[in-house]
Amino acid sequence: MVAVGGGSGLSVLLRGLKRHVVAGDVASLDAVVTVADDGGSSGRLRRDYAMPAPGDIRSCIVALADDEGLLSKLFEYRFGETGDLAGHSFGNLFLAALAGVTGDFYQAIVETEHILSVRGRILPATVGNVNLRGVGVSGKVYAGESAIGKSGEPLAQIALEPPDPPAFPRAVEAIRDADLVVLGPGSLYTSILPNLLIPGIREALRETKATVLLLMNLMTQPGETDGMDAVGHLAAIERWAEPGLVDAVLVNATPPRLPLLDLYEKGGAAQVLVDERAIAEHGVQVWLEDLLGETDLIRHDSDKLARAVLALAPPRHDPAADPVVVATRAALRERRTP
Repeated sequence: MVAVGGGSGLSVLLRGLKRHVVAGDVASLDAVVTVADDGGSSGRLRRDYAMPAPGDIRSCIVALADDEGLLSKLFEYRFGETGDLAGHSFGNLFLAALAGVTGDFYQAIVETEHILSVRGRILPATVGNVNLRGVGVSGKVYAGESAIGKSGEPLAQIALEPPDPPAFPRAVEAIRDADLVVLGPGSLYTSILPNLLIPGIREALRETKATVLLLMNLMTQPGETDGMDAVGHLAAIERWAEPGLVDAVLVNATPPRLPLLDLYEKGGAAQVLVDERAIAEHGVQVWLEDLLGETDLIRHDSDKLARAVLALAPPRHDPAADPVVVATRAALRERRTP
């Protein structure tokens, strides 16, 4: 299984899937992660050391760590607001230092995986020092993920700079050899699409025999996907990557509580509306399942999400090993849009 994306959404998925790696339900798990982030600690390290962004990589490493105890908390530790280290994540600094010692960014990832006993592999989509660039319909240019995420207008163009960076070979190999490739969840323009803008990643998705499954976001992201429904998310992938990459979409079937929706709407976010038949008209299968976490935030539940994803994967073990997965698979088939 290969998960493609970045940010906190991908970490939620990986944290749930990790348990199934431990149980033997998933033979192997790879995360192909964007390195185009230019904000915060990652952005400062990129500018100072001309390295790929380590932040999303760090989050995924921690999510797949065998023991999310003190050492994992250390890697997520962020220094306070004063001093030279203000705002830096310890894990980002560690990856930057290890990249300097080994002379290789990916080797720094591998060594960190060993230290945290990671249940899977973390693969950068590219090891190039790439930036995201967008142009709004107004003609305004947005340089970097941070600016694009706050653009507040539809994008007329989006691209990586330098253009057509080489894909990381191990990421390409993982996608081509996968049984199931999962896109997201996560920010559409700043977590998912930066991976798909790399020609080698697109080619691997086109050539893989795996099912490519898009995990639909629960809410729009203020400034980035304002007013976009599920079809709009899919259409953006078709426009900026290419049509036909996505085979199926997994959608949450449980409405969030109204008080929470009201709270989010005050912050500029709205529920991603889903027209199942409109998605199906794109030649994409639609699957519905309860994916909502039972918290005071509108978030995917890590375990529910992992079980639903696993239920759509080709069985590689005795399905009786997890009766919840069996029940989820049956429910998904019943709810499948014709």
